[in-house]
Amino acid sequence: MHIAIIGAGAAAAGLLDALAVGEAEGEEITVFEPGPSLWRGRPYGPDLDSVLVNAPPAIMSIRASDTRHYAGWLGEERAAAHLDDLLGHPLVPRALYGEYLSDTAEAALARLRERGWRTRVVASQVVGVTSAAPGSVPGAMPEARPGGVASADGGSRLSVRTADGHEYPAGQVVVCVGAGTPQDHYGLAGAPGFAGDPYPLAATLDGVPGGADVAVIGSGLTAVDVVVSLAARGHTGRIVLVSRTGMLPAVWQRPLGHQRRHLTAERVEALRRERGAVTLDDLAALLRAELDDAGEEYARFTGELLSSVSEPPAERLRRQLAAVGDPAIARRVLQEAAHQVGPLAWRLLPEPDRERLRRHARLAISVASPMVPVNAVTLLRLFDAGQLGVVAGVRKIEAVEGGFRVRGDGGDVDVDVAINAVNPPPQAVPGAAEPLVTTLLEGGLAELHPSGGLVPRDGRLHVLGDLAGGGSFITSSIPGLAAQATRIAAALTRRA
Repeated sequence: MHIAIIGAGAAAAGLLDALAVGEAEGEEITVFEPGPSLWRGRPYGPDLDSVLVNAPPAIMSIRASDTRHYAGWLGEERAAAHLDDLLGHPLVPRALYGEYLSDTAEAALARLRERGWRTRVVASQVVGVTSAAPGSVPGAMPEARPGGVASADGGSRLSVRTADGHEYPAGQVVVCVGAGTPQDHYGLAGAPGFAGDPYPLAATLDGVPGGADVAVIGSGLTAVDVVVSLAARGHTGRIVLVSRTGMLPAVWQRPLGHQRRHLTAERVEALRRERGAVTLDDLAALLRAELDDAGEEYARFTGELLSSVSEPPAERLRRQLAAVGDPAIARRVLQEAAHQVGPLAWRLLPEPDRERLRRHARLAISVASPMVPVNAVTLLRLFDAGQLGVVAGVRKIEAVEGGFRVRGDGGDVDVDVAINAVNPPPQAVPGAAEPLVTTLLEGGLAELHPSGGLVPRDGRLHVLGDLAGGGSFITSSIPGLAAQATRIAAALTRRA
């Protein structure tokens, strides 16, 4: 069986590792990736040291079966060098985490080759996948042929076409092309002083004068990266975070090693088997049981959670920084479960319950994707110094002479530079993958999910990562990618 993997970011690294720790032998893998940074993807490429991994090591392992895999790679010396005193755990630059992903993928390829797998990486963009007529070419590894396909077996197969006109045969295809493109909500593309995609920040911020007034469009983790990196470069101009809600991410609390007993993937799966469905009330009951065991009040926690929507950003930041070491488990349980249980639970929820959650999307994202305490300290320092502000209720941002004008609830704000820190919408098709997705849809190999993303209609096709249809509005995390990769690796080897 020939497996084609389209894309070589973190998802592909997780898939290769999952295949390598399995027992299947003698398969063939071709990875297609036109970009220069294999296995890192957009988030973990070379960048400023101020751009940190936004989570403790325990939830950053790309191997689902081993939560200490990343910590083991990091080692004691590097962990000590990057120890965050507030969190009590190492927080490394994302570029260093990219090295972990790269080392993991390369080690996986080496192990696969040792077991008889044939592997190669093709540095070309895939522009189409279609069904191919049966045929065979005797011999070992099929080679790319302009305008035609060679196959090592005579069975059912797919044809992977690259931008240079070559075609490659595949028995199974995994699409893991990463997240979509950041949206330009205000039509600012091409305006002098506008950065449509902030990453890599090293290049973007080189073009920002140190005394310029800067509008950072968005208030999520990407916006936090921009603000912290500006501060690290000694920026003296005013910085404003501008968004519709003005809500900042929550702040990570110090991990306590609490083991969830109720709000787990196993309990959610058991509910599905018993009842045929899982509701939001079921999940709330599991959370309540966790808090009851710890002697904490469910009603008090949920009340505080909902009231934080209207809390001034700097005050919420100050309160949550003070609670980094608080022994209460409620927020920790919810944050962990959002990534480790959330992807499964979301797919089991009835649509009315999904809609209930969508109405609280910004709050849910804030809790599920928190900032690390060291970044929160920087933001609070800038707030207290009067250098950082938040403009909520943004209705319009327009290019004007010499800069930009932001129109929000509190009136107009003029700035010199605008940096787009709005994350791509979940399940959006990346621009570079549009030709590929078009062929999948036209050939009946896949269909678009009503709420976004791509759903395979053919058993030979698999979708891994943010593009997978039917996922939640929370962007795929490393634990989510690792779990998906494990499931797809098992499916691939069952078909071998």
